[in-house]
Amino acid sequence: MRALIGLVMCVASAGLASADTVVAARNLRANAVITAQDVELIPSDLPGGFQFIEDVVGQEARVVLYAGRPVMVNDIGPPALVERNQIVTLAYVSGPLTILAEGRSLGRAGIGDRVRILNLSSRSTVTGSVLADGTVSVSHTR
Repeated sequence: MRALIGLVMCVASAGLASADTVVAARNLRANAVITAQDVELIPSDLPGGFQFIEDVVGQEARVVLYAGRPVMVNDIGPPALVERNQIVTLAYVSGPLTILAEGRSLGRAGIGDRVRILNLSSRSTVTGSVLADGTVSVSHTR
């Protein structure tokens, strides 16, 4: 009976699957877009890491990712749509009023990221959020 209980305990503990963790398959430089060949799964349960390759593929490395090290949540983000020194359209919308202007980006940013922009007309610096089409939405904050 004890042997049977031991066998059941052994099988039950073997059935507990540990979660997988996504690690870099090779060294990746910052600002590189991650492909399926760049990452792999290893058996590990690391808090703050990714468990599915699909969550990582298509994202951009924000820091250098080293081979064999886990990819952490803060290490990646959406790919940049706006590059530093790129000319972008600034959009201010308030009700029916829409004002468009040209600006020069002072940093890199992806969708939803905030970025500083130099308004080329007024030479003032404003901060806005990048939209899906690459336009930077600026709004009056109080």
